[in-house]
Amino acid sequence: MRGEDTQQSTMFSYLSPEQRVPAGHPLRAIRTLVDRVLSRLSARFEQMYAAIGRPSIAPEKLLRALLLQILFSVRSERLLMEQLAYNLLFRWFVGLNMDEEVWVPTVFSKNRDRLLEGDVAEAFFDEVLAEAKGLDLLSGEHFTVDGTLLEAWAGLKSFQRKDGTGAGASDTDRGNPTMDFHGEKRGNQTHASTTDAEARLARKGDGKEAKLCYGAHVLMENRNGLVVNTRVTLATGTSEREASIEMVEEIPAQGTVTLGADKNYDTQDHVAQLRERNVTPHVAQKKHSAIDRRTTRHAGYAVSQQKRKRVEEIFGWLKTVAMLRKTRHKGVRRVGWVFTFAASAYNLVRVRNLAPVFSSAAA
Repeated sequence: MRGEDTQQSTMFSYLSPEQRVPAGHPLRAIRTLVDRVLSRLSARFEQMYAAIGRPSIAPEKLLRALLLQILFSVRSERLLMEQLAYNLLFRWFVGLNMDEEVWVPTVFSKNRDRLLEGDVAEAFFDEVLAEAKGLDLLSGEHFTVDGTLLEAWAGLKSFQRKDGTGAGASDTDRGNPTMDFHGEKRGNQTHASTTDAEARLARKGDGKEAKLCYGAHVLMENRNGLVVNTRVTLATGTSEREASIEMVEEIPAQGTVTLGADKNYDTQDHVAQLRERNVTPHVAQKKHSAIDRRTTRHAGYAVSQQKRKRVEEIFGWLKTVAMLRKTRHKGVRRVGWVFTFAASAYNLVRVRNLAPVFSSAAA
C-alpha cells in the first residue's frame, strides 16, 4: 500500500540528538576524548571569566564548535552557525538541545576572541597529548621536524614602503586600487604590509611566486606521526632551523634522541646546536653535508629518513581540511593559536584511528 505524502510538521519529538547519532559514528570517539580534555581544563576556564554578570557562551561549547569548523572544513563562523541551526550531528557534538537557539555569528566571534587572547590552544594541545601518552601512542626518543609557509590574510598591494614613498594608486578606487610597482624592488627590510605588519614576503623555492606569509613548524614523533609541538614564526630564511632548536629544547630529557629533517636543516651551525643538546641529527644530506658516515651508517638513520616523510601528511591535512593554506587571522600570536588548535584536531583524529578502544567502537 502506498504511503501518503503528508507535509505537516509534527509539534513534538521524543528523540534526543543523542539517539539520532549512530553508535559507531567517528565523532563519538572524538567527543569522548574532547570531553575528557575539557573536564581537566575547567579550572583554567573558571579563571578566565568573571564571577558575576550575564553568563557568556560556555567555553566548552565554543571549543567543540571550533573543532567542528576544522573537522568539517566550514569556512566561516556564519556558515558554522547555519549548520548548528539544522544539523543534528553538529548540535549533539557541541551540546545544544533541539530547542536551544543558535548564537549570532558576531556574538560567537566575540566570545571566541576571549579564548584567542588566552593560552587555551596550548593547554588543549597538551591535554590531547596527555591522552595519547596514556594510550602509549607517543615515542619519546625519535622525532621529525619540518616547516611550511602559511599565506597571510594580506594582499601584495598592501606591501608598501615603510617610509611612505614609492608606488601609489593609479586610480581613485579605494577598495581595490590599481598599483604600479614596475621597477620597484620590494623586500622585508624596506617594505611592510599595511594590513598585517607581521606578515613577511617569502617564497617556497626558486621559481615560485613570492607571497606574504608566516612560517609554521611542527615537531612530530616518529612512532605514529602525532604532532608533539608547534611554532608559528615570522617567515625568514632561518626560521625553520631556529624553531627546531626551540622545540627540541622542550623535549623532556630522556637521554639521546634523534631528529629527522630535510636538507634545509643540514648546516654546520644547526647540526652543532643539536649535538650540544644531546640530539642526534638525522638530517637528509646535501652535497657538502654537515654529517658523515658516523651518523648515516646506523640503521636508525635510514628509518628516520623514511619516517620523516610523514610530516607532509600533517601539513597536507592542516592546509586542506583545516583550511590553513591561507590563514584568516593576523599576527604571529593569533595565527599560532589557530595553528596549534588545528594540530590538536589532527591529533584527535589520529588517536581515534590508532587507539583500539576507539577504532573498534566506531567500526
